[in-house]
Amino acid sequence: MLHEYVKKILTARVYDVAIETPIDEARQLSKRLDNRVLLKREDLQPVFSFKLRGAYNKVAQLTPEQLARGVICASAGNHAQGLALAAAKVGIKATIVMPKTTPNIKVDAVRSRGARVVLHGDTYDEAAAHANQLVEEKGLVYVHPFDDPDVIAGQGTIGMEILRQHTGPLDAIFIPVGGGGLCAGVAAYIKYLRPDIKIFAVEAEDAACLKAAMEAGKRVTLAHVGLFADGAAVARIGKETFRILRKTIDGVITVSTDEICAAIKDIFDDTRSIAEPAGALGVAGLKKYVESSGVKGQTLLTIDSGANTNFDRLRYISERTEIGEQREAILTVTIPEQAGSFKTFCSALGKRNITEFNYRFADNKSAQIFVGVQVAQGGSDRLELVSDLQNKGYAVLDLTENEMAKLHIRHMVGGHAPTVVDNEVLYRFEFPERPGALLNFLTQLGARWNISMFHYRNHGAASGRVLVGIQVPKAEHKALKAFLQGLIGYPFQEETDNPAYKLFLGQIGEPNKEPNKEKTG
Repeated sequence: MLHEYVKKILTARVYDVAIETPIDEARQLSKRLDNRVLLKREDLQPVFSFKLRGAYNKVAQLTPEQLARGVICASAGNHAQGLALAAAKVGIKATIVMPKTTPNIKVDAVRSRGARVVLHGDTYDEAAAHANQLVEEKGLVYVHPFDDPDVIAGQGTIGMEILRQHTGPLDAIFIPVGGGGLCAGVAAYIKYLRPDIKIFAVEAEDAACLKAAMEAGKRVTLAHVGLFADGAAVARIGKETFRILRKTIDGVITVSTDEICAAIKDIFDDTRSIAEPAGALGVAGLKKYVESSGVKGQTLLTIDSGANTNFDRLRYISERTEIGEQREAILTVTIPEQAGSFKTFCSALGKRNITEFNYRFADNKSAQIFVGVQVAQGGSDRLELVSDLQNKGYAVLDLTENEMAKLHIRHMVGGHAPTVVDNEVLYRFEFPERPGALLNFLTQLGARWNISMFHYRNHGAASGRVLVGIQVPKAEHKALKAFLQGLIGYPFQEETDNPAYKLFLGQIGEPNKEPNKEKTG
């Protein structure tokens, strides 16, 4: 199997449009991790992603009759740009079906290459289904973004370049995985020629379709896929890619959103370039591997696979980076409601810097503060901080790993209801970030139950997040859950028992017996 792919990779036609990207040493990251860290800079391709290689190699293999029919694909953006450029290069028509949640930077880039863009559905799977329908209707040639031997071979030319460019010791390679085309191509080439080099696939933990398939021994479809690393947000690993990967990789590493954000900053610090979330997966996985294995003095390489991200997302990425690097602790602390207590609390922190401090007067006895504190990298300093404060008599709750606290509560602290709120339950929702999505969500929620609290913040991502308080009598809780489960496309999670809610947003005192029925959502 591998020797067949090596032959296809050696004869792949990619350099009519793609460049041989450099391998750069990440000097600051290398020093910090006590290992030599190398970056294969696929973000420097003409479309700022490796996807150009596979798309063009596939188009180059088509017959004259197929070329005359035109090509089509479904893609969240990077494969779309690659196919659009490939089609323009050979002078054929290209139709690209993209989810409506695709960042504008990718949509605009595809259109600028002369391709026809069709926006359909909220996910890649919905876009792919529509693309296949157009294939049946119009006879177009479908170019799969990852599950095609010619596409896999095109991506595999990166592995060929790595071994040609770097002839010294190489202990492990960390490769981002969505559908698996990049990892399959590189792993097939590397493992055939240098089986001593370890290959690790890296996935976002909320889109880990390869990990699920490896554990099950067969391909599985994830029920829900997170969209933060939209370039790798795939619910089901490819059939051909899985056939290759299960025989070539040495393991799968999953990373969190915070760890991805920290990796984006690491790449920026060393290269002054901004990787997209999917492009930084490899660096995040490499860091996690070093931390868990304790290796030192090794040469570790990862592929910076792309740089297509909306500028608006940088606010959110920056916000999460400090936590991802484990340099910030998010705490709630109870202090006396009296003059000088804040100063006393600051003194208890020693030389640590406060990164955030929020509170609102609630009563004359105590104040509940939401505080961000800078800590040394790694979890031990955070634990020591919590212990120190507790030993000094403070009631402390560590919210650093509390997703609701990081997404919503930090922007809503001080929001205790001025009067009691009856029968309030709290839910967190996600919905596709597109014009009208928020209105559609509110319309579906309807007016059966009163909305008592609502928080929404646009993070420039493919999915929006909403926190909603709803007044629902206990007898109607089952009816509410049944209703919410019927909201197609709006994953939700109940947060009524979340301690962050109770401390900063929950009601004060005992609720009234009769809810306020005048105001509705």
